[in-house]
Amino acid sequence: MISIHNEPQPTDLGDVRVANRAVVLRHVRLHAPCSRADIAARTGLNKATVSSLVGELIDQRLVRETGLTENRVGRPATMLVLDGEPYAAMGLQIGADELVAVAIDLGGNRLLTWRRAFAAGTVSPAETLRALAALSRRAIGRVSAQGRTVLGLTVGVPGLVDPAGTVPLATALGWRDVPVAAELRAALHQPPFTVGVETVANLAALAEQRHGAYAGTTDLVHLTGGVTVGAGIIAAGRLLRGGRGFAGEIGHLSLDPNGPNCFCGSRGCLTALVGLPAVVCRLLPDAADDGPITDYLPELARIVALARQDDPTVLSGLAELGRHVGRGVAVLADLLNPEVVVLGDHLAALAPWLLPAARSELAARSHAPGAGGCRLDASTLSTPAALGGATAALATVEAGRLPTR
Repeated sequence: MISIHNEPQPTDLGDVRVANRAVVLRHVRLHAPCSRADIAARTGLNKATVSSLVGELIDQRLVRETGLTENRVGRPATMLVLDGEPYAAMGLQIGADELVAVAIDLGGNRLLTWRRAFAAGTVSPAETLRALAALSRRAIGRVSAQGRTVLGLTVGVPGLVDPAGTVPLATALGWRDVPVAAELRAALHQPPFTVGVETVANLAALAEQRHGAYAGTTDLVHLTGGVTVGAGIIAAGRLLRGGRGFAGEIGHLSLDPNGPNCFCGSRGCLTALVGLPAVVCRLLPDAADDGPITDYLPELARIVALARQDDPTVLSGLAELGRHVGRGVAVLADLLNPEVVVLGDHLAALAPWLLPAARSELAARSHAPGAGGCRLDASTLSTPAALGGATAALATVEAGRLPTR
């Protein structure tokens, strides 16, 4: 359903015009401001084809002329940049304690970011999907009021997702065989745009590869935090999903057979060691005194505050958590040899205290010298899975299909 493609190339097979339109649009996205002559020279398309394709993209308001000119000998050239003002793409994220909505324009600029505290792990899938549909309708209404057409919507779920958009298993939510895509389409009255579903880890990796500090990296892993831990994997510039879309479930790799129980039924899983509930339980033993935790953000803020105050118990606990993270990343480094592993969500928030121990453990446990060149760093993105969902929703247009307005 969702993939990260290598740079489109001109082709003589299939729908040539659609493929070549994708080439032009990608070039403008990556190299704007640029001229028609630049596009022809860099892509290998002839000038007449480029002129015709650019005309279509301008008519659809996907590209616009800026009036800028190059410093060049001869006739000045009109420069092109992305437009996309009439359009928006939506990304949604289901967490165990929150729902998130993000909308972006064609250039990846955020139009809105909304977070709603919601204890999805304590209610039925139907209740969660009703709340998600209500949040979706509000967000769609907001961007529609700006005169924008929604190009697509993608939902991130902390669990397994099959190609039909069904979630066969999401242990953190207690879900089995939930047809998320079909139910959300029905709740939105079969909207004219695509409704997709992916894992939060895959969408976070997509956001990182497109918008993050390591944008453009061809071999990258985003290690998601939150109630579960997952790995979104970019390999050779493409999203690695596996045979049935279930790749990246490192959160249930057992690192300590004698470790704490995991909600998946095993012991000592990475999730049970460094997932957000485990972190709060380890560092804030009084957190659940007033009842079950349904919103982890305040607890995470308490941990950060204590760490900044150099609380010795918290600092010791964070170093221990960092060592667990490093052991998990060492497995990824040996198995995948990525250029970088990026920590997201609560792991990013705690990175200043986790990273020193995690990097030491990565170096000590990786088989290849220097961890095979793998760097370990923190994400600079907020709500990366929802942002990745919005980015994925642009896929049809970026593949060269003209939107319906």
